[in-house]
Amino acid sequence: MAEFRENDAAAAVFDVIIVGGGPRAVATIERIDARVRAAGEPAASALVIDAVEVGAGATWRTDQTPCFLNNTTSASTTVYPDESTPIDGPAGDGPTFLEWARAVAERGSHEVPWAVEEARGVTPGSFPTRRLQGVYYNDQLARVSRLGGVTLARALGTVVDVARAGAADGARAGSGAEQGSDEARTVTLADGRTFRGRAVVLAQGMVQALPTQSVEHFADAAGRIGLFYIAPGMPAEQPWHRVPAGQPVIAQGLGANFYDVVAELTAGRGGTFEPIAGAAHGRLRYVPSGAEPIIFAASRRGVPYRSKGDYGEAGAPRFTAQIARAEWFDELLASAPQSLDFGADVWPFIAAEFGLAWLTAAEARTPGTVAVGLGEAQRALRAAAAQDVVSAGSRSWPGEVAHLDAALTALVPDERQRFRLDELRRPTLGAVLTAEEWAARVQRLVDDELESLASPRTSPHQAVSRAMAALRGRVSQLAVRGVLTPESEVRDVHGWFNADSLFLASGAPASRVREVLALIDAGVVQLVGPDTRVSVDEAGGVFRAASSISGIEVTARALIETRMSKGKVPSTSDPLLRELIGRGDARIHALRGADRFVETESIDAVPRDAPAHPLSLVDAAGEADPRVLVLGIPAGSTQPGSAIGAAPGIPSPLLAGADRAAEVVLQLRSWAGSVSARLESSRR
Repeated sequence: MAEFRENDAAAAVFDVIIVGGGPRAVATIERIDARVRAAGEPAASALVIDAVEVGAGATWRTDQTPCFLNNTTSASTTVYPDESTPIDGPAGDGPTFLEWARAVAERGSHEVPWAVEEARGVTPGSFPTRRLQGVYYNDQLARVSRLGGVTLARALGTVVDVARAGAADGARAGSGAEQGSDEARTVTLADGRTFRGRAVVLAQGMVQALPTQSVEHFADAAGRIGLFYIAPGMPAEQPWHRVPAGQPVIAQGLGANFYDVVAELTAGRGGTFEPIAGAAHGRLRYVPSGAEPIIFAASRRGVPYRSKGDYGEAGAPRFTAQIARAEWFDELLASAPQSLDFGADVWPFIAAEFGLAWLTAAEARTPGTVAVGLGEAQRALRAAAAQDVVSAGSRSWPGEVAHLDAALTALVPDERQRFRLDELRRPTLGAVLTAEEWAARVQRLVDDELESLASPRTSPHQAVSRAMAALRGRVSQLAVRGVLTPESEVRDVHGWFNADSLFLASGAPASRVREVLALIDAGVVQLVGPDTRVSVDEAGGVFRAASSISGIEVTARALIETRMSKGKVPSTSDPLLRELIGRGDARIHALRGADRFVETESIDAVPRDAPAHPLSLVDAAGEADPRVLVLGIPAGSTQPGSAIGAAPGIPSPLLAGADRAAEVVLQLRSWAGSVSARLESSRR
């Protein structure tokens, strides 16, 4: 294996240093190797640094609990680009996650013993543990390092600075032509170690946030009056084993992480789930161990993310839009720069598409649900969406589609079968309920979710989720093309639409949702209600959660945040990003509006397809540093889609970005080599 020793690494000038050791680092190393070997060039030298585990990174660390699952199927992971992803470099030639798992299972041995048993349970439609996916990433990094195109070094530690080689005491890295002439950057770790590289790639992934005022308040109160509190953070790094058994606990956050944390606190403590004989839709019964807490679950919406359908090996059916068609999006993409308001001009027709998806599935499942033919229903929804565009100025909030909601109500006589767009955000449409009415609403939610899990191909809920999964990428294209006003992009797309897309299309695996529904049936998980606010009752010595919608109020001596404080660079706790921004070597990406700049929540970087300095970090003066590249989540506003893991057969922004980064790294190496040759020649 071509790898450096630690002492050699400290003395070397690497062709590239990658900060962050997860899948983006693995993909970038693979792309460098593929390009070097295809060109017949000498091996590139690379150093990968991660605070947790080089190869797996923090999300996929291999020492985490097996209760934490990936939220995409085993057939949907790779680090090798195929013909579906447009790249300039050669295609990848390594195994997908599924191929790798099958090989491990067939071989019957692995240096990580538990990986063999888990690999044997992998099928195309299964959801693997995060730790097994981490082993895959580790194995691919090791595999690539044996191929000869990269000489690899690894380092564990937290990076706190990247500066021009030789810069003293945090001097700025320079800009423009001066930066281009520098031959190295110095990377400094928290323990004082330094490394030098001709290029640096920032690939930290899901950066976390500084504690908010409420988090600091909860932590302070817990310390003062003896309460138990877990702040937001990466779930694999939290002390879930310390959550008290048999006691009430308030859980704040009902997104994807909620499902995993609940599994750790129930099945992870010896609880089991068993099928109920004769029960419809695969309903389960929870058999408690006695070690689980009673979980009062709270959030703004009040209900968990919708489930992923259990489609089996065939996968979900392809969604074909009828209203928000590809041709319609193409016309929008050709609009004048900053001419569209997403909520006013775009959302009504996407919402109409969701409504049509619901009606089509509902009518197919129960003929007669829709009062008119589907063709007439489609025309009615188009007309209503057009009315919402015209009347956008009178909306009470940017996503309101009053005419469309009225049309959907008129098209479905049975109130129980209706689809209401506002229910995506407000399950009761803002109506205040009694505790008994909320309990009935929760029971209906459980029954509806079980039905959608059992029959996803005919479920109206799943039809809307498939529509969102298909269309959200086109919305990102509108933002990248710059046809949306900056105010609308930040307020609408980065605000409520992205949140809705996660709620609908980024839910938990079907098996995990069935388990949570069984826990609700058993009373182990209790949904407090929408618009829940959590506070500290110091006089009573408890945390208090109260819903203004259900009227339910609960208390507990334990509060756990089942959410991550993720991705928002202006408030990030990442020491490197904070140092770069504070010194002026980086800035927050801002969109230029008609009369002002509108800041995003991402770091500024040159877009991947830019003709000059692609992916380069942009400083406070607007200058790009061609030797510091940014990949992935922290640069989300200039690299949309890069947060999504790479899947075989689907265009991957993650892999396309890694290939472009590899191209830039090798160009910088070539440039440095030509300069060295000229200097050597001048000395003769």
